[in-house]
Amino acid sequence: QVQLVESGGGLVQAGGSLRLSCAASRRTFSSYVMGWFRQAPGKEREFVAAMRWSAGSKTYADSVKGRFTISRDNTKNTVYLQMNSLKPEDTAVYYCAARPPEMLQWAYWGQGTQVTVSS
Repeated sequence: QVQLVESGGGLVQAGGSLRLSCAASRRTFSSYVMGWFRQAPGKEREFVAAMRWSAGSKTYADSVKGRFTISRDNTKNTVYLQMNSLKPEDTAVYYCAARPPEMLQWAYWGQGTQVTVSS
Protein backbone atom coordinates (compact mmCIF):
# COMPACT_ATOMS: atom_id res chain seq x y z
CA GLN A 1 0.00 0.00 0.00
CA VAL A 2 1.35 3.39 -0.98
CA GLN A 3 1.21 6.11 1.63
CA LEU A 4 1.76 9.85 1.41
CA VAL A 5 2.10 11.82 4.62
CA GLU A 6 2.02 15.61 4.61
CA SER A 7 3.32 17.92 7.29
CA GLY A 8 4.23 21.56 7.79
CA GLY A 9 0.88 23.30 7.70
CA GLY A 10 -0.14 25.96 10.17
CA LEU A 11 -1.19 29.53 10.77
CA VAL A 12 0.83 32.36 9.25
CA GLN A 13 0.31 36.06 8.62
CA ALA A 14 -0.09 37.42 5.13
CA GLY A 15 3.31 37.89 3.50
CA GLY A 16 4.81 35.04 5.49
CA SER A 17 6.18 31.67 4.42
CA LEU A 18 5.59 28.00 5.08
CA ARG A 19 7.16 24.82 3.77
CA LEU A 20 5.03 21.73 3.34
CA SER A 21 6.55 18.26 3.19
CA CYS A 22 5.19 15.04 1.73
CA ALA A 23 6.92 11.78 2.60
CA ALA A 24 6.28 8.86 0.25
CA SER A 25 6.42 5.29 1.50
CA ARG A 26 7.83 3.63 -1.57
CA ARG A 27 11.12 4.14 -3.36
CA THR A 28 9.43 3.26 -6.66
CA PHE A 29 8.17 6.84 -6.56
CA SER A 30 11.41 7.78 -8.25
CA SER A 31 9.58 7.64 -11.59
CA TYR A 32 6.24 9.06 -10.39
CA VAL A 33 4.81 12.51 -10.94
CA MET A 34 4.33 14.23 -7.57
CA GLY A 35 1.84 17.03 -7.07
CA TRP A 36 0.25 19.43 -4.63
CA PHE A 37 -3.42 20.37 -4.63
CA ARG A 38 -5.52 22.49 -2.32
CA GLN A 39 -9.14 22.84 -1.34
CA ALA A 40 -10.60 25.92 0.28
CA PRO A 41 -13.91 25.85 2.18
CA GLY A 42 -16.83 25.70 -0.23
CA LYS A 43 -14.58 25.31 -3.27
CA GLU A 44 -13.43 22.44 -5.43
CA ARG A 45 -9.98 20.95 -5.09
CA GLU A 46 -7.52 22.71 -7.39
CA PHE A 47 -4.10 22.01 -8.78
CA VAL A 48 -1.17 23.90 -7.27
CA ALA A 49 2.08 22.39 -8.55
CA ALA A 50 3.61 19.18 -9.88
CA MET A 51 6.94 17.74 -10.83
CA ARG A 52 8.37 14.56 -12.27
CA TRP A 53 10.34 12.92 -9.53
CA SER A 54 13.35 11.96 -11.58
CA ALA A 55 13.33 14.49 -14.39
CA GLY A 56 12.64 17.51 -12.24
CA SER A 57 10.35 19.31 -14.69
CA LYS A 58 7.85 21.49 -12.83
CA THR A 59 4.44 23.04 -13.49
CA TYR A 60 2.51 25.58 -11.43
CA ALA A 61 -0.94 27.08 -11.25
CA ASP A 62 -0.94 30.69 -12.41
CA SER A 63 -2.15 31.81 -8.97
CA VAL A 64 1.05 30.60 -7.28
CA LYS A 65 3.72 31.18 -9.94
CA GLY A 66 6.63 33.16 -8.58
CA ARG A 67 5.55 32.54 -4.97
CA PHE A 68 5.52 28.75 -4.55
CA THR A 69 8.30 26.29 -5.37
CA ILE A 70 7.99 22.51 -5.60
CA SER A 71 11.12 20.46 -5.02
CA ARG A 72 12.15 16.99 -3.95
CA ASP A 73 14.82 15.15 -1.98
CA ASN A 74 15.30 11.71 -3.49
CA THR A 75 17.40 10.53 -0.56
CA LYS A 76 14.45 11.14 1.76
CA ASN A 77 11.72 10.15 -0.70
CA THR A 78 10.13 13.50 0.08
CA VAL A 79 8.60 16.30 -1.98
CA TYR A 80 8.29 19.85 -0.68
CA LEU A 81 6.20 22.92 -1.37
CA GLN A 82 7.88 26.16 -0.34
CA MET A 83 5.23 28.86 -0.09
CA ASN A 84 6.34 32.49 0.08
CA SER A 85 4.43 35.78 0.07
CA LEU A 86 1.36 34.00 1.32
CA LYS A 87 -2.04 35.59 0.86
CA PRO A 88 -5.32 35.03 2.72
CA GLU A 89 -6.69 33.42 -0.46
CA ASP A 90 -4.04 30.70 -0.10
CA THR A 91 -5.92 29.42 2.94
CA ALA A 92 -6.92 25.81 2.26
CA VAL A 93 -6.24 22.19 3.04
CA TYR A 94 -3.21 21.19 1.01
CA TYR A 95 -2.92 17.66 -0.35
CA CYS A 96 0.03 15.75 -1.73
CA ALA A 97 -0.65 13.40 -4.64
CA ALA A 98 1.23 10.95 -6.82
CA ARG A 99 0.67 9.14 -10.11
CA PRO A 100 2.64 6.96 -12.49
CA PRO A 101 3.79 9.08 -15.43
CA GLU A 102 1.68 7.11 -17.92
CA MET A 103 -1.54 7.84 -16.00
CA LEU A 104 -3.61 11.00 -16.18
CA GLN A 105 -5.46 10.42 -12.93
CA TRP A 106 -3.80 10.96 -9.59
CA ALA A 107 -3.66 7.52 -7.97
CA TYR A 108 -2.48 8.28 -4.44
CA TRP A 109 -3.39 11.04 -2.00
CA GLY A 110 -2.24 12.18 1.40
CA GLN A 111 -4.55 13.10 4.24
CA GLY A 112 -4.06 16.84 3.84
CA THR A 113 -2.58 19.58 5.98
CA GLN A 114 -4.29 22.86 6.88
CA VAL A 115 -2.75 26.16 5.87
CA THR A 116 -4.36 29.31 7.24
CA VAL A 117 -3.17 32.77 6.22
CA SER A 118 -4.43 35.66 8.31
CA SER A 119 -4.76 39.19 6.98
